[in-house]
Amino acid sequence: MQRLLAASLLTALGLSLTLTLTACSAAAAPEPPDTRAPTTPLGVTATAGSASTVHVMWSAAADDRAVDGYAVYREGTKVKDVPATTLMTDVVGLAPGAPHTFTVRARDAAGNLSAPSSPVTATTPRTTAEDRTPPTAPGALRVTADGSRAATLRWTPGRDDTRITAYDVYQADTRIHTVPGTATTARLTGLRPGTAYAFTVRARDAAENSSPDSAPVDLTTASAPGAPPNTAPRDLTATAARGEITLTWTPPRTGAPVTHHELHLDGHFATTIVWGTTPPPGRATYTFPVPDAPGTRYTVTLRAQLPDGTWGDFSAPRTVVVR
Repeated sequence: MQRLLAASLLTALGLSLTLTLTACSAAAAPEPPDTRAPTTPLGVTATAGSASTVHVMWSAAADDRAVDGYAVYREGTKVKDVPATTLMTDVVGLAPGAPHTFTVRARDAAGNLSAPSSPVTATTPRTTAEDRTPPTAPGALRVTADGSRAATLRWTPGRDDTRITAYDVYQADTRIHTVPGTATTARLTGLRPGTAYAFTVRARDAAENSSPDSAPVDLTTASAPGAPPNTAPRDLTATAARGEITLTWTPPRTGAPVTHHELHLDGHFATTIVWGTTPPPGRATYTFPVPDAPGTRYTVTLRAQLPDGTWGDFSAPRTVVVR
């Protein structure tokens, strides 16, 4: 009787094991091949930035799995491959004083390509011999929020001895947008709610001479519904002197004295600024040494420690050049 029960038990276990393995095998079946192409990129624009460059931008495409990158074509010939996180690029080495036509295609990891975008054309200006004089900086930069994810910049034109061919918009010392030299506005999209930004604009001429930065303008986008208010330090300034940088700012209102701030340089933690006693009222000031060679550029941001011990939002960035 015991042998019969043991045999029955083994049989049952074997059956269970077979069913389990069968189920595992079914779950591990390979995915079907990816044969669906991404959608076609929309909103493609082309702006001549100089006599030999054109700035091409587009909106993100979609894919049933994921877009892996974009290919940019000039007159049907591929000239650039960029990753999926990049939605603009400069096409360089172009002939001056000529029209150039561009299209963009999205690509997924399986190599499927979207249909080409609608073609756009930009005409590069003619070169000016020995032009080494940069334009003057744009003036009176101002910003208007459009909801929590977009904004419009406006400025007064710079001046140039020949002609301004483009205006470049920078955020944290990184170019994020380009418009023609005849424009004095730029609309920015894809911003994050509840985030502090600082924007500057530079003018550029046909010989690739760029103006100094305009004065920065700050924008803190509205927080998402239900999200807490922004806790970034406000009105940050960064001033370079020989071998040192001085920061001044207004700490956020947190309901308690702010005794700790984190200083970040170029997006990386540098140090914690600590007041051992009650912090000063109103504006705070901190000076730190910099051993780098003159001309080195830094992007500076701050964030404050909140009463619950967590770190708040980052300030709008400031770019400073070592002297």
